[in-house]
Parts: sequence; C-alpha cells; structure tokens
Amino acid sequence: MSILIFGQTGQVAQELGRYDGVTCLSRAQADLSDPAACVAQILAQRPAAVINAAAYTAVDKAEEDEALASVINGEAPAAMAQACADLGIPFVSISTDYVFDGSGSAPWQPKDATGPLGAYGRSKLKGEQLIADAGGTFAILRTSWVVSAHGNNFVKTMLRLGADRDQLSIVADQIGAPTMARDIAAACIVMAQQLIGDPAKAGIYHFCSAPQCSWADFAREIFVQAEIACAVTDIPSSDYPTPAARPLNSRMDCTLLETVFDIPQPDWRLGLRDILQDLGAQQ
Repeated sequence: MSILIFGQTGQVAQELGRYDGVTCLSRAQADLSDPAACVAQILAQRPAAVINAAAYTAVDKAEEDEALASVINGEAPAAMAQACADLGIPFVSISTDYVFDGSGSAPWQPKDATGPLGAYGRSKLKGEQLIADAGGTFAILRTSWVVSAHGNNFVKTMLRLGADRDQLSIVADQIGAPTMARDIAAACIVMAQQLIGDPAKAGIYHFCSAPQCSWADFAREIFVQAEIACAVTDIPSSDYPTPAARPLNSRMDCTLLETVFDIPQPDWRLGLRDILQDLGAQQ
C-alpha cells in the first residue's frame, strides 16, 4: 500500500518518513501555496491514501500574513481533499486546538462549536470546513503542542535556555498537553489504513497526550528528566504578550479516536524521555 505524504521536513512529516510504503513530498515538489501543484502530485502518483502533514505554523506571523496562511492551511488541503474524493481514496489532515477559543476548562470534543482567536486558527478551520465539503473519505486530526527531536519546538527551546540560566518564567495559565510528533504520525498512518477499508470512520477527531499540564509544568518535567538545574516561576499569559492570542484551554477529549480507531492517549512523560534519548544520540 502506498501513502502520499505532503511535507518532508516538518516534525510530523519526518516521523511519517520512517514508515515503509510512504512517499514524502518536499516543498519543491509540492508547494502548498500552489494548490494546483498539490493536486497534480496526487493525480500523478495515484496513492492508496494521502496524509497532509504540511502547514503554515507561524502563529504570530500569520496575523500579518493571513492571506498566505489561508491558502496553505485552507485552500491547499481543500484541493487535496477534492482530488482524493475524485479518486475515491482517503485523505487525512492534521489540524489544531487553535480552532477553539480556549474558554472554560472542560476538554474540547470534536463536535464542539469552534471560535478561533487569530489568523492561524481561522486558516486551519477554513481547511477543516473545505475538506469536509469536498465530500470524500476524510479524517481531520486536531492535536496540540507538538514536540519532537526535530526542528524548533518547546522541548529544544527549554533545553537551550535551561542550560544557560538558573531560572525561567513560564506561562502557567494555558492548559493542554504536549503531543509527540512520532505519536501523531503513527495515528495518521493507522487512520489512513483503516479508512481504506472502512470509509464510515470518516470525521473529525482529537489526539493529544496525557496527563493535562501547563507549559510551566511541562518545562519542569523537561528539566527533571534532562537533569538541568533550572527553577521555573509560573506567570500568566498577560506577562508574556504575543501578537496572536493563545487559547488558555487546550484540553481535548480523545475518547472518540480511541473508540473508533483503537488509538489510545500516550503518556507525554514517556514520549519526552524518548525525545531526550534521540537528542542525546544526535549529539
């Protein structure tokens, strides 16, 4: 079975590239700012399924560049989904907790009303809506706080800063869960494979690790596992202003994904251990 992956260098795309039978497309091969080029790749390669692991992820920059974010996160996935619908093959696309407004404290369910706070969330929500409108077999996987041993992410930032400082002030009123790119990739593969045989499983799903935590809590665990002596002081989001507002509540209910696809929530503390091991091996 062949699975076509949009994305090659991103955190999830690099993990997807580890699987047999996948073809990962670089930006040079399929630039998501050109939806027609993405369609051409699908039609030329005729895979058994398509996974979109590429996106415009610069949350703050999107506030100034919403038009491009909307093309990459909205129109390109829509074009992919339509091509997949025309070919009768499943399409899996990764989305985000940023489609919600971050209110309350209850875990978000896939059916809950959306309300993005900024341009990035709006662009991802546009993609979700257009993917569903294409009418094919699709799965949208909303996830949060993606980390890995690749690229730029919170784990690598904390390791760098913690090695140079005795104390860091970290936001403590944003609650969610870090999710390992390797686990997201595995979930996408399972979903694509199952959708081939059972299109009735199509829909929107949530996937993140457990247990819930704040960014400050996450930083503390990074320092504990990495044996770095750096104290963490809790601060509110208001003390760390950014161009784009972050949702305070990024908790997500992942029950539906486990029920339908038998994909359980992983423990991010174990995933963090693996990331640190990978980073140690790279050094």
